[in-house]
Amino acid sequence: MTGKWPDLVAELDRWGETGHVASLWWRDDDAVAPTPELTALLQVAGAAPVALAVIPAEASRELASFLDNAPQVAVLQHGWRHTNHAAAGAKRSEFPARRAEAAVVDELAEGRERLETLFGPRALPVLVPPWNRFAAEFVPLLTKTGIRGLSSMASRQAAALPPNIASMDVHLDLIAWKDGRRFIGTAAALAGLIGHLQARRLGQAIRGTVTGILTHHLVMDRAGAGFLDRLAATVERHAAARWANTAELLAA
Repeated sequence: MTGKWPDLVAELDRWGETGHVASLWWRDDDAVAPTPELTALLQVAGAAPVALAVIPAEASRELASFLDNAPQVAVLQHGWRHTNHAAAGAKRSEFPARRAEAAVVDELAEGRERLETLFGPRALPVLVPPWNRFAAEFVPLLTKTGIRGLSSMASRQAAALPPNIASMDVHLDLIAWKDGRRFIGTAAALAGLIGHLQARRLGQAIRGTVTGILTHHLVMDRAGAGFLDRLAATVERHAAARWANTAELLAA
């Protein structure tokens, strides 16, 4: 799979030839306050809808005021405090299976209430677990706290969600976390994006899946911003591409 801009346009052309439109979804993580980095990301996004994963325990009123001028932004629940509770040596997780159910329910409910208080109706009942990990044992607890959607990194090993919980996974993380926390590069990003779009078109992905792209504004570098800027322009110009917003995914 090559990763060049003409290849992306060609894939979108194929979508158009079949009479379909490729939908993409943009999630950005780790927001707590207005920052120059967040401002820069939203400037790049323009009118494209962005799902902003906000850490409830740290979220500020300043962020709520800042987002008053960004109607295209939906707020999602990024765990509770983004604290690691995994056992020593295990992969980081705020909600590993070792935690007590009561503690998980309390944190999710408190986080949900805080976001609704700060952000009102733009706070949607979608959980984005920190580090994209949420113990399968706790999935039945989500509805107890009013959560109706779960967004993590797509995995073939992930447990199936109950029908009353919408899956809103991301498929492409633009940050190379083990290689300097930098942009993965245009070629790699395009290859991943085109690969998922192609899999959807050929029926090799889960039916109804939207191609999810994950960003982290606090570590977005110039190269990453340039990629996003061109991607946003490409989607805007192409008749067979569109950005999906979180509310419509939740209602699907």
